[in-house]
Order: sequence, then structure tokens, then C-alpha cells
Amino acid sequence: MRDADNRNGSNSEPAPAHDRRGPAADLIMALRFFSRLPTGRKLHAVPDLDRISRILPLASLLIGIGPAGVLVLGVAGGISPLFVAIAAAACSAIVTGAMSEDAAADAADGLFGGNTAERRLEILKDSRHGTYGVLTIVFIVGLKAAALSTLIVQSGMAAAMIWLAVGVIARSGGLYIAMALPPARSSGASATVGQLSWNAFTLGLVFALAIAAVLSVPFAGPLGLIIGVTIAALVALGWTRLCDRLVSGQTGDLIGALQALLEIALLATFMRIVTG
Repeated sequence: MRDADNRNGSNSEPAPAHDRRGPAADLIMALRFFSRLPTGRKLHAVPDLDRISRILPLASLLIGIGPAGVLVLGVAGGISPLFVAIAAAACSAIVTGAMSEDAAADAADGLFGGNTAERRLEILKDSRHGTYGVLTIVFIVGLKAAALSTLIVQSGMAAAMIWLAVGVIARSGGLYIAMALPPARSSGASATVGQLSWNAFTLGLVFALAIAAVLSVPFAGPLGLIIGVTIAALVALGWTRLCDRLVSGQTGDLIGALQALLEIALLATFMRIVTG
């Protein structure tokens, strides 16, 4: 599986001269950058993180609807909660191209498999997964399935809405590292899209939190959302500091890995709150 830098960076072509910027074009750009959903046959515009981040919460909803639907239908059909959770996680991986899982695996191999910043970046760029990477994928999928199955036992609808909210926050929150740190190398997705501006990140995050509140508060309450966001912020700050210390910047894989970490942290938090 190719790493996040190669997958998102090499398939883009300059947009035609008549390409117009607007919410619809930005939404297509976000969907192409973060998913495998069909978006038409027009040439891909060069990704722009400022444009993507503002519309990303809406794109995240579209990306998450299918997997959440699988979860609801499975529960309605009386299927085992664990089976439904794994099936929904598999659907999510298909829709997204398993980008965050692959990125987390590459990040684990790179950050913890090298002794110098240069060696870590070299490993990060290698699409092959080592022991750290394989175990990371197992842990992420396993923890996700465990959290979802526990939420399903409480309520299938609650599990679906909370998972949608988690996806919206995690995908937008994962961009924090792209705003806080410069690209660690001159090639790859993060270098192509440039460093995210504070204004664009903040606008997208506020939009994401508003959507997440509508989806999660009826089941986890306002305090549950506040606790979840606080824990997610601590995870984002900790991951950003680690990446700065080990490679002095960010890459597409490190952005995707943060998304995966935020999803697990938020699911664990909401699981604890909903189950009491």
C-alpha cells in the first residue's frame, strides 16, 4: 500500500484554467484528498489545504455516512455487535482507501524504527510496512471495533451518530499538525499542499465542532463532548511535539496518523461516557 504522501501527492494534476473556486469545487477537492468516493472525471486540482480544511467537516460527513449506515443496518438485522463493528470498519477502510490506517503504520515504522531524523523520514517514505506498522494497523482496527461494538450494545443509532461525530472531529483535528509544523521534506503531499493557515484551520475546526455537537450531544451530553474535545486536543499537542522532536516537521503520513489517533481517543472517551 502506498503511503499517504505518495497517494495524495502524485495523482493530482494542475486544474484547467477555467476551473472555478467555490464550495462545490472545494468539497470535491476534499473528497478526492481524503477518500475514494466518486467525484466525476474532471482533472484533479492541485490540493490546497486552506481550501480543503474549511469544507472538510462536510466532506467528512459524506465519507462517514456509508460506514455508519452499515452499522445501523447490521444492528437492525440483529447481527452480532462485534461482527457489525468490524464490517463497518471495513467499509470505512474501503471508502477512505484506509488512508489513516496506512499513515499510522508508516508513522510507527518511521518514527520508532530510525535513529536519526533523516533515517526516520526515509522509512516514512517507504510504502512497505515493518513489524511496528503491521501491529499498529491491528491495534487501530481492533480498538475501533471494540469501541464500536460496545457502543452498539447501548444503542445502534447512538453508535452511528457518535462515530460520525468522531470522524468529523478527527479528520479536521488531524490537520492541526499541518498548521503547527512546516513540511519535513520538500516533496510529498504535505509539501505540495503547503502549510495550513491558522484562520483556515480554525474555521474548519469550528465548523467540525458544530456538526459534532449536533450529532453527539443527544447521546453523550454537552459535558461528554467537552471532555472528548479536551482529550483530543491533548493528543494532538502531544503528537505534534513528538513529530517536531523526531523529524522537525510534518508529512502526509504524520497528518493521517494523528487522525487515526484522534479517532481512537474520541471513541474511547465517548464509549466510557455513554456506558457510564
